[in-house]
Amino acid sequence: MTTLAERIETILPQVSKPARYTGGEWNAVVKDHSQVAIKVAWTFPDSYEVGLSHLGSLIMYHQINRRSDAVCERAYAPWPDMEAKMREYQVPLFTLETWTSAAGFDIMAFPLLYELTYTNVFTCLDLAGVPLRSADRLPEHPLVIAGGPCVFNCEPMAPFLDVAVLGDGEQVIHEIIEAVKAWKMSDARNDRRELLRRLSRITGCYVPSFCEVEYNADGTIRRYVVTEPGAPAQITRATVADLDDVDYPLAPIVPNTEIIFDRAQVEVFRGCTRGCRFCHAGMVARPVRERSPQIVEHLAREIIKNTGYNEVSLASLSTADWTGVKPTVQRLAKELQCDGAQVTLPSTRVDAFSVGLAGLTQTVRKSSVTLAPEGGSARIRRVINKTVSDRDIRDAYRAALQAGYRSVKLYFMLGLPTETDEDLAAIAETARWGLEVAEEVLGRQESRQVNVTISVSSFTPKAHTPFEFEPAITRDEIIRRQNVIKRAIRDRRITFKSHPSDSSHVESLLSLGDRRVSKAILRAWELGARFDGWNDQFDHSIWMRAVQETGIDISWYTHRRKGYGEVFAWDHLSPGISKDWLIDNHQRALNELEIDDCRWENCDVCGACMSFGVLPVLKPAKEGE
Repeated sequence: MTTLAERIETILPQVSKPARYTGGEWNAVVKDHSQVAIKVAWTFPDSYEVGLSHLGSLIMYHQINRRSDAVCERAYAPWPDMEAKMREYQVPLFTLETWTSAAGFDIMAFPLLYELTYTNVFTCLDLAGVPLRSADRLPEHPLVIAGGPCVFNCEPMAPFLDVAVLGDGEQVIHEIIEAVKAWKMSDARNDRRELLRRLSRITGCYVPSFCEVEYNADGTIRRYVVTEPGAPAQITRATVADLDDVDYPLAPIVPNTEIIFDRAQVEVFRGCTRGCRFCHAGMVARPVRERSPQIVEHLAREIIKNTGYNEVSLASLSTADWTGVKPTVQRLAKELQCDGAQVTLPSTRVDAFSVGLAGLTQTVRKSSVTLAPEGGSARIRRVINKTVSDRDIRDAYRAALQAGYRSVKLYFMLGLPTETDEDLAAIAETARWGLEVAEEVLGRQESRQVNVTISVSSFTPKAHTPFEFEPAITRDEIIRRQNVIKRAIRDRRITFKSHPSDSSHVESLLSLGDRRVSKAILRAWELGARFDGWNDQFDHSIWMRAVQETGIDISWYTHRRKGYGEVFAWDHLSPGISKDWLIDNHQRALNELEIDDCRWENCDVCGACMSFGVLPVLKPAKEGE
């Protein structure tokens, strides 16, 4: 009988990119399992390249491994060729650090960042030999927990999760480990439900099996009923009050192969209050909490020293909004340049300040700059509360060209509420402005070297946003609107790229679905759905067959406008903002009324600060620093 390690070594030469599965990376943590009480398999439901780029996973890996009584090891969803070989050679899902079967861990933790990774969760559980449904798991099976943005509507995955953890994980993970550890040492260690009871008492922890759903005759949700005495009816997000108080990884894992974001990362703040009405991340992570400039600089220096990276990214939802950004970037860029390293910003706001700031970070000039106006016309930007004027866009172009950029990438969405063909045509017009400004700044001859790329994705309504009441447009309408933009482009220097309409169709179902949609997700996986977030792997026909066979009306979930009084699948999962505020904000959107950023202007009473007792934490650089 061959060992697990021998079987893994046999199949690695037979698959693409075997470095995804070898482990042994610099700064990976390896512990003696016999010396720890709790073992966590951090199971990322996507490829190694995506998973090791995820900053949240690196943070949680560090949080668990800094404990002497726990170990965290990583597993990633195997690519289809690897999955086939694992099944052929009877290789279970294994962790990279020690090539140990994930089934032998106390916890399998899944970060759910994107709805189209759901089918990969089943692949990981099935390969591990863990029952897919929580109701079928025994005390000896790992506890299956999930976190990340998708858990704010985890109902489509509810039958498969033991626990969903809402919000910030740095502190709540320690409470979970302590609860599992105490349960294992108690007389109730053979009672899995008792473990779930204990976990349900932790802020941010939702146990789906403790809730039942009642439906109205028209298919809408009547109410959620708590079936376990003492379990909360409303789940409140776990929130870290001050980022300076949490331990941050100074020696993150350095990959063995190329990954999506192959650089050092320092999170400079969490949350966003710009109030873009389509943005799920900006709604569920309020309030803004900044990290001190001096701590950011210390983290950047230490991570560069401990990894050998030549680039550090200052990460957040909108880094140009960090109050300490300019002096910190200037100091870090100057200091790190001596070591052959540079500072980068992951996102560029659509204004001249942000473009100029991006220019400060470049020791070697990059060829392109990326801006995200999101909407083509000033009218549609008022609807979505993207507070960017036409003048801001022109000024951003001018700043980019003067800084030496000759390629500009623009991100837009189509299918936004109230959108008209005039708004779509304005996308092409906005791109043409770049060429006009180029001629003004550079002259006719040199301006011919400038090109503009338009990248357009389809709007998907998200839970806990003011647009949760809105329908998504149909696949056919997505294609029609894409063609409106294409026809409006009349210059070969403008390139048009669009997001596939088929995957947006399914994403809307998973974003807006309730517990009944779980049947379709499972059936899609059984039919072969894997890596649905990858265009070359996604198969729309599989999903259409799955919804048909399970009786799911995809149009009812995605193309129906919802009333303000309707109970949503996510209403009992609270990020802290009130539904009354979402309704009011939705009405303001329909009336094209913008709201201010509450960091600088008056509080708009969304409810987040009051829910958590945490005001926005701003930490500007001090004089002389």
